Amino acid sequence: MKKRILGGLALAAAAALLLSACSGTGQDSTDDGGDSGSTTASKDLTYAVVTHSSPGDAFWDRVKSGAEQAGADYGAAVTYNSDPDPAKQSQLIDNAVAQGVDGIVVSMANPDGVQASVERAVAAGIPVVTINSGLERFKEFGAITHIGQSESIAGAAVGERLGEEGLTKALCVIQEAGNVGLEERCKAAAGAFGGSMENLQVDGTNDAEVKATIKSKLQADSSIDAVLTLGGQYAIDAVGAVEESGSSAKVATFDLSEDVVSAIEAGQILFAVDQQPYVQGFLGITALYLKSTNGNDIGGGQPVYSGPAFVTLDNAAAVAEFAKNGTR
Repeated sequence: MKKRILGGLALAAAAALLLSACSGTGQDSTDDGGDSGSTTASKDLTYAVVTHSSPGDAFWDRVKSGAEQAGADYGAAVTYNSDPDPAKQSQLIDNAVAQGVDGIVVSMANPDGVQASVERAVAAGIPVVTINSGLERFKEFGAITHIGQSESIAGAAVGERLGEEGLTKALCVIQEAGNVGLEERCKAAAGAFGGSMENLQVDGTNDAEVKATIKSKLQADSSIDAVLTLGGQYAIDAVGAVEESGSSAKVATFDLSEDVVSAIEAGQILFAVDQQPYVQGFLGITALYLKSTNGNDIGGGQPVYSGPAFVTLDNAAAVAEFAKNGTR
């Protein structure tokens, strides 16, 4: 796993080396009548990012920031649109195809729901990179690579850590019905846990309801000693639920936010699994840029892993600085 994560970092380094031969803005330096300072754009590039996120989600804000920063670095225009409804997400993909973009980054939380649109993009000659969700099917749909974490590998690592803490009965809180990636996290965590783990479905669009649902479950069963959430903001809800219910359950989570890092430092959250969403957005655009400007298909037919990276009390202070910047 470490080798694959390092492979993702090597990709970023390779991108930096490529840019060192250019102006750093997607423009080639030219000798225009002896004026070494003049530049001319090699190509006007436009990329579309289409995800399954809901508005105001801190995780996806970081994906968007990463994609937009890459676009700024490479001198390419980047548009970001999202909708959790796969039918509406498909329409956004179709719109990008109709606009003739140079590449599309797409997340596939519901692969079957967006398959036809992704395949139409590929058939139109538009390179597609999948991020976050869709690792198991990106090749089938014709995408050039996938950037994200293996939910089965990450989930198993989480289950093992919870077991090492001596915990025996856990809730795995799923905030989005039908999201195959979230379901895989819980399944893999349960398989590696050693104790019992029950899935708890909540409405991720309503934080108050999330906290109330977890609180009710903890009050009904005092033997629950662990709550695993699948998004940073829901971990904060879980912390509140534990406190209000009088439970002694430990909270762990997938994904980071500044509040999560602070809660880890305060001892309220055991650990967070960081799949590095900023990296997913940044490398998604990087992969398309390399395809446009140098014909590269990164990954060698394999996914590029952005995680999992664990944030614990031991390294939370170092991560906190970047979390404040909105990049971790």
